[in-house]
Amino acid sequence: MAVMNRQDGRRPHILICDPIHKAGVSMLQEQMYVDVKTNLSHQELLNIVHEYDGLVVENQTSVTADLIDHALNLRLIGRAGSGFDQIDVIHAQEKEIAVINCPDANTLAVAEHTMGLLLSLARRLPRAYTSLKAGQWDSSQLIGTGLSGKTLGIVGFGRIGREVAIRAEAFGMNLLVNEPSLTPELRLQDKIQRIDLYELLEKADFISLHVPLRPETRHMVSTRELNQMKKTAYLINTARGGLIDEAALLTALDEGGIAGAALDVFQTAPQPNRALIEHPSVITTPRIAASTDDAHLAASITLAEQIIEFFQEVEVSSVLPLRVVPMDKVMPHEHFDQKRVDRLAGRLEEDGVLGNPPVVIESEDGRYIVLDGATRTTAMKQLGYKHGIVQVISTEDGLGLHTWYHVICKIRVNELLALLQTLPDITMQETDIERATDEMFEYGGLCYVQLIDNRVFLIYPAHGVNRLEALNQFTEAYIDAAGHVDRTLNDNILSLKNEYEELAGVVIFPEYTVTQVMAATLSSGRLFPAGITRFIIPGRILRLNAELSVLKSDMSLREKNRWLHELLVEKQGKGGIRFYGEPVYLLDE
Repeated sequence: MAVMNRQDGRRPHILICDPIHKAGVSMLQEQMYVDVKTNLSHQELLNIVHEYDGLVVENQTSVTADLIDHALNLRLIGRAGSGFDQIDVIHAQEKEIAVINCPDANTLAVAEHTMGLLLSLARRLPRAYTSLKAGQWDSSQLIGTGLSGKTLGIVGFGRIGREVAIRAEAFGMNLLVNEPSLTPELRLQDKIQRIDLYELLEKADFISLHVPLRPETRHMVSTRELNQMKKTAYLINTARGGLIDEAALLTALDEGGIAGAALDVFQTAPQPNRALIEHPSVITTPRIAASTDDAHLAASITLAEQIIEFFQEVEVSSVLPLRVVPMDKVMPHEHFDQKRVDRLAGRLEEDGVLGNPPVVIESEDGRYIVLDGATRTTAMKQLGYKHGIVQVISTEDGLGLHTWYHVICKIRVNELLALLQTLPDITMQETDIERATDEMFEYGGLCYVQLIDNRVFLIYPAHGVNRLEALNQFTEAYIDAAGHVDRTLNDNILSLKNEYEELAGVVIFPEYTVTQVMAATLSSGRLFPAGITRFIIPGRILRLNAELSVLKSDMSLREKNRWLHELLVEKQGKGGIRFYGEPVYLLDE
C-alpha cells in the first residue's frame, strides 16, 4: 500500500491517548507515524499535543477546549467508540478540526449486555450466586419471573435499541418503543408499537434506556416518570448515567415504587453513589456494556479506516464533476420510500453498475447533501457500500429549485378530511382560495389543501411542534391512506379534475429556496418530506454505468478516484461524453 502524504509532504503524526485494539494500531502504523502514550495527565497532554495531526481517544482522555487551543497542527480527533462525551465537539469544529467516532462498533456488545442485565433482574441471578457461594440454599426465596409474554419498553430506537428488540422478541416479549422520529431502525423492524413515553412507562414490565445524553434528556427519568411505572417493573440503563435522577431512583426503590434496576452507567463514575450500587434491588456493572473483544476490535479497525481515509487527500482531477466519496458523509435532504429503495437495491445488485450518480452539494463541514438521488443513496447504504460516486455541484452552477404540489386521488374527500383532522402535530383552518396563498405566507402556514368540492384548509404545525416534523406527519398520512399521490406544478383544481380520475384534492406548498432547504437540513438534521422539492440541476450527468464491484472493493479512496478519472478519460477519448444544453422531458423506463 502506498504511503500517504500530507500537503506539506510528510506523513501524518497520530497520538493514541487511550488503549485501543492492536489491529487498529497496526493499520495506522502502516500509513503514518504513531505514538502510543496512555495515562497522560492533562498537563502532559497540553505540553505535546501541538506535535500531532490526529488524536485517538476512548473513554479515559478528555479533549477539552484548552487542549484544542494548544493543538496547533491538529486536523482530526477520533474516538474508538460511540458518542462524543469526552470531546468538546463544538470547539473542535470552530477550529476546523474534524471529529469522528464508531457508532456501530459496540452496538451488539451493548445490546447483549442489556439482555444479560434483563435476565439477571428477571431471575435474580446475582443474589442466587452470592447466597450459594455463602453456603445458603435460598431457592424458595429466589423465585424469578419469565420473559415470554412480558412487555419490554425501549426508550430510544437507534442501532442499539433495534438489536435489543430483536433479542427480546426471540424471548417472546412484547415490544413498545418511545422514539420521537421515525428512525431507519424503526422502518426495518416489524411489529413495533411506537407510543408516548408516559404510556410506555405505565404499560412496560421492563424499561431499557437507549438515548444520548443531551440537555433535554438529562434526568428524563425522575420522580414523575418513576411514579408512572408499575410497582413490579424494572429499569435498565446501559446508555448514559445522567439520564436517570439517581436520588429519585433511590427513593422509588426504598419505597417499593418499582421492583428494581440494573445499571451499567452512573452520574458520578468512576465513583458512583454507594447507596445506589449497594441497594439490594439494584444490579450494577462498571460501564462494561461495550467491553468485549469483538467490540474493541471492530472499533479500532473502523476508526483506523476512517483516519486513513481522512488523511488520504483526494487530489485526482476529473473530466466531469464526479467524485468517489465515503457514503457515511452523504445525507439526503428528503425522506425516501423504503419500497422504492428495496426495488432499486435489488436492481443494482442484479445489474452491477451505477447508471445515474446522485447529485450533491458539499457543505462546509465536509458532508454531501443529496439534491437528487435519495433513493439511490439509501439503496447503496443499505447494500453496505463504503464508497459511492456523486456529482458535486455548487450554488454558482445555476442551481435552481421548483416546489412540487401533491395531487391526491382514489380516496373519498370526507375520509381524507377526517384523517387529516386526527393528526396531533397539525392544526387546520378553513379559508377560501383567494386568500389561501397570502394567509399561508402571512401566518406561517405549512401548506394548504384544496379539495375537489372547493373547500380550502390552511395547515399549521400544532403549538410547540417542529415545522418539518409536522409537515412530514401531514404528508405521510395522506400518502399512506390515498390510493394514488402524484406530483404536479399545476395548482388549478379545474384542470386537474380533467387530468386525474377520482381526484380528492391538491396540496399547495410554499415556494422554497435552495438556501432554505440546505439550512434546514444542515442545522436540524431533519428531512423534508419526499416529493416536494425538485432541484433544477444544470449539466446533469446520466448513464455513467460505473462498475459497482470497484466501489465495493478494498481499494483506497484515492485509488477509486483514480479509477473514476481513468474511466472518464477513456469515455472522453471515445467520444462517449456528450453535453445537451436544452431542457428535456424524460419518460421513466
